[in-house]
Amino acid sequence: MHIVHSIAELRTALAQRGRPAFVPTMGNLHAGHLSLVQLARQHGDVTVASIFVNRLQFLPHEDFDSYPRTWGADCSQLQAAGCDILFAPREADLYPEAQTFKLHPDPALADMLEGHFRPGFFTGVCTVVLKLFSAVFATTGGGVAVFGKKDYQQLMVIERMVQQFALPITIIAGETARVAGGLALSSRNGYLSAMELEQAMALSQALRQLAHAARSGSMPLADLETQALDQLRALGWAPDYLTVRQRCDLQIPSAAALQQAPLVALGAARLGNTRLIDNLEF
Repeated sequence: MHIVHSIAELRTALAQRGRPAFVPTMGNLHAGHLSLVQLARQHGDVTVASIFVNRLQFLPHEDFDSYPRTWGADCSQLQAAGCDILFAPREADLYPEAQTFKLHPDPALADMLEGHFRPGFFTGVCTVVLKLFSAVFATTGGGVAVFGKKDYQQLMVIERMVQQFALPITIIAGETARVAGGLALSSRNGYLSAMELEQAMALSQALRQLAHAARSGSMPLADLETQALDQLRALGWAPDYLTVRQRCDLQIPSAAALQQAPLVALGAARLGNTRLIDNLEF
């Protein structure tokens, strides 16, 4: 595996290598990330992963400084997964000057759910992803980028960004990797104690119950969501949202859509000091 740090080094390494398949990460890798790398290998001539903890997508009170950085383990795992090139820019490589030009996504999609509880988050995400795409694809004529479904709204925002800017990039969605019991793999799971890891299963269980109840039409959706929030609070969680939305645009479904439209249940909640997100398509 070839490790590069600057955009110029990356473009040199990609020269004459064909169509890249790219997996952007913030490191602290787990099996979910590696499944994305393996998926990328099926869709490109050269597999590229990046590790960059992006300051722009962290709010002032969030965990940028303490976010786990596990460089040695990450490199070993990526090499074992078949990654060809690791792009690991330093902050000065990706942001050599203050990033005053930023990409603001459509508020209709980005200001709800995660964007509501983490204002500015998707601006930071879109800005860094567009810059990473430029680094990887500008001289290759396009390629493939792979993102996980666990960050469901993020995936949709990036898909819309690629569509609206007519970028020559195909976005491929990887399924969420889970441990036995249903907990979605996340880099932030490492913050959880052994007892909290057991308790963390409750988030995916709450989403399954909400999805089943929403399809059954036993109560108005707003009442079902309130009930789900109350039940999670009773277990010691501090939820931001548990909700059912249309998959196509993340808008609130009509009564008719609840019966037959493709839907997704999404949740974000804090267990102790750790904020977890998850979703379930149905």
